[in-house]
Amino acid sequence: MHGNGITLKMSQTNDYEALKTLYIKNDLELDSGEPMPEGVVKNWKITHGKEEHLIAGLTLAKYKGEFVIDGIAVEPEYRKMEVGRIILEKAIAEVQNMGGKKIFLVARAPEFFRKQGFITIDKEEAPKVFDCLTCPQFGTKCHPEVMRLDLA
Repeated sequence: MHGNGITLKMSQTNDYEALKTLYIKNDLELDSGEPMPEGVVKNWKITHGKEEHLIAGLTLAKYKGEFVIDGIAVEPEYRKMEVGRIILEKAIAEVQNMGGKKIFLVARAPEFFRKQGFITIDKEEAPKVFDCLTCPQFGTKCHPEVMRLDLA
């Protein structure tokens, strides 16, 4: 994978701690002390360079029978390089391969996900698995959108 003259590498990872650090650094609401959630299906990372600098990550989980993007982040300086779309497409393909019909997420950047085919739904339509929906900041300091992608 190449972007703006740099070589990027996508791979599966079990290093949830590194992803969690990336997610927290990019303003996802996670507790740094939490272990990897039990429902995690796969984690992917995108790195660049020989030192494999972590620039993007995605955590796909399955809770209560529903597939959920449980974390996705791209370092700001790489956001215009299609990195987010590429890693999201990997997760979507994985869900399709596993027979999934829908993917849910809570988006702080809903426009990005809308471009990928996600639609905003009422939070009542989502599986009751998102901690942020019960967070006191939800709808006051933080205004994410609950979204769903329907797979053909």
